Amino acid sequence: MSSEKLARSIVARLRAAGHQAYLVGGCVRDLLLGREPKDFDVATDARPDRVSELFERSEHVGAHFGVVLVREDTAQVEVATFRSDASYSDGRRPDAVHFESDPRQDAMRRDFTINALLLDPDTNQVLDFAGGRDDLRRRAIRAIGDPEERFQEDHLRLIRAVRFAARLGFEIEPATMAALQRLHGLIVNVSPERVRDELARILTEGGARRGFELLDESGLLGDILPEVAAMKGVAQPPEFHPEGDVWTHTLLLLEKLHNPTVTLAAGALLHDVGKPPTFRVADRIRFDGHVEEGVRLAHGILTRLRFSGEQTEQIEALIANHMRFMNTGQMRESTMKRFLRTENFAEHLELHRLDCLSSSGKLDGYKHVVARLAELGEEQLRPKPLLTGRDLIELGHEPGPLFGKMLAAVEDAQLEGRLQSKDDALALVRAQFGDAKQASP
Repeated sequence: MSSEKLARSIVARLRAAGHQAYLVGGCVRDLLLGREPKDFDVATDARPDRVSELFERSEHVGAHFGVVLVREDTAQVEVATFRSDASYSDGRRPDAVHFESDPRQDAMRRDFTINALLLDPDTNQVLDFAGGRDDLRRRAIRAIGDPEERFQEDHLRLIRAVRFAARLGFEIEPATMAALQRLHGLIVNVSPERVRDELARILTEGGARRGFELLDESGLLGDILPEVAAMKGVAQPPEFHPEGDVWTHTLLLLEKLHNPTVTLAAGALLHDVGKPPTFRVADRIRFDGHVEEGVRLAHGILTRLRFSGEQTEQIEALIANHMRFMNTGQMRESTMKRFLRTENFAEHLELHRLDCLSSSGKLDGYKHVVARLAELGEEQLRPKPLLTGRDLIELGHEPGPLFGKMLAAVEDAQLEGRLQSKDDALALVRAQFGDAKQASP
């Protein structure tokens, strides 16, 4: 069962039991825009305990806020009781909520007008208490009521305004943007995990370039990612970067992202984050050590925003390797094959392609790597080892640091096609490292 079908069945059952019920929020907005909703939510005057009575496969996921999760097969829908909110003393959650019977009360406590629409799935009638349909037509992100009050209530709404504008291709209407620019500093009070999730959505949902332009325009960029804000105005050598400064180059990469993973998108954002602190002018503009500095800065950013260890490792690898493509034409065969079998290499290759298209536009190196990948099969990239540590022990070598060097030398020669058999590998070890007694420290 799909989430939409489940949501419609929930509305029907609630109504059959004598309650009001509507589709609400983002799913209504997306349906009216002709977009595929990611999930569906239902709002009702039924209290949480009553919802649980009516739906056997349900659980309270926000009892204080009247939210019940209803499941059927693999689908799930959040069912929320109409409510109004008291003050927000912590800038995140209301201090108290009051369950309501009037859907208007529920709509007017929400963040933006386009997210406050309710839809009757039987008649397709839209309940619009905040002017959301007009704002959909105007393609505007507008806070409900006083925008400063909405942002003071929940500081995450500051960055959510940017995300919705970027994803939908909308403008943030002037009063809402002015409030955002006055209050952007409140974002530092939001937990890193919540900020990270919004940034990830800006980077991956479409409109990443527009999202980061709005983060900059609003002042949020300097609060959240000062290392990225530092890219603005940092010149690059025009013979390699005719597009302009580091910030412009990065925006061009973000613009070219198409359904990226979080790691690829973050790699695109941060691949040159080491350039501002390493900028110098010698015979030309240079960024000596910017890759290493970029990895260091990215580690701090990703740790600060609580990215997972696996994501952090991949993003740092993307930054560390993004300049290696310049040398693929001169790499030894063994070095090239090891590079091509880098974990998640497709992301490295795509970052390189975007990097080229956002600067010189030349894809010679990219095409060379693609051609090598096409001609090399898995057996050539990852051949079965000719020697193992056990073989070295049987030769009389004692386990230790020299083991790694011996096995690496054998693998290099194997990858380069200089060895074909175990006997060849043993001969190479004897030739380069001597017999067991000579090789011992």
